[in-house]
Amino acid sequence: MGNHSIVTEFLLMGFSDDYDMQALHFVIFLSVYLMAVVGNILIIIAVALDHHLHSPMYFFLANLSFLDVCYISTTVPKSIAVSITKNNVISFAGCVVQVFLVVTFVGGELFLLTIMAYDRYVAICHPLQYNMIMNWSACIQMAAAAWISTLIHAMLETSLTFRVTFCGSNKIGQYFCDMPLLQKISCSDTKVHQIITMVIAVNGSTFCIGLLLVSYGYIFSAVLKIPSVQARYKVFSTCTPHLTVFSLFMTTVIFSYMIPKTLSTPIVDLVSACLYTVLPPVLNPIIYCLRNKDVQKSSWRIASTLKQLLG
Repeated sequence: MGNHSIVTEFLLMGFSDDYDMQALHFVIFLSVYLMAVVGNILIIIAVALDHHLHSPMYFFLANLSFLDVCYISTTVPKSIAVSITKNNVISFAGCVVQVFLVVTFVGGELFLLTIMAYDRYVAICHPLQYNMIMNWSACIQMAAAAWISTLIHAMLETSLTFRVTFCGSNKIGQYFCDMPLLQKISCSDTKVHQIITMVIAVNGSTFCIGLLLVSYGYIFSAVLKIPSVQARYKVFSTCTPHLTVFSLFMTTVIFSYMIPKTLSTPIVDLVSACLYTVLPPVLNPIIYCLRNKDVQKSSWRIASTLKQLLG
């Protein structure tokens, strides 16, 4: 690692210093955070307690919900604390950890959603072999591979980000430590890092998107061969939540990182960051609860039980 003694802390400048705006920021972010945490934990509990949901599809959904809780907890609580205390300082070590975790959870989300697409492919195109292919050992290995590969990727990205020297401004125009903005305030030449980051991101995304498109190509082909319209709809409905969640995630990430520099402004950067760090963890449980009847029923049962216990 390079010499970081010149800059020992950063300032998160993502939101206005105006009191009214900070109060609004606190209310919105706290509400969104509680929605995301409660919704995702409800899904995890539902999958754990309801034996009807003890299948590979819901195993990966529980993993996704756990990841979403960790993902939104990496950035939003610190932002809420800044709005309360008006202390926007984050230590160098805290910034390193935040970058590492954000990259880990973004990559983990992408890999898990890709594995879930493969699960749907096997379930629909090879139903008789589903239990043999998607056995618990294979599921655990795939989930472990997703976590390990994204941890390695995050270590690489984080080490490259903080290998440079920070000797000038320590102000980050965002509510968390974002890699592109850290590159902007670096005193070093970050062109090589930017190229490496782009190559890794493009290759990883291309692989995952390609695998998903191939999986759904076979799925659509198999569904269209089903003679009954009702049966066709029932089969395809199991894929709708996943497709919606994947489309939401990829749209927000691509929008955030592919914005032309000519359109990049502090407001645009802030909105785009909110889109890919806050929106998916909040909407994922809502989408699955609305579009998946099994999750919906189990969630309502658990919510009713908790209400009775608390009441």
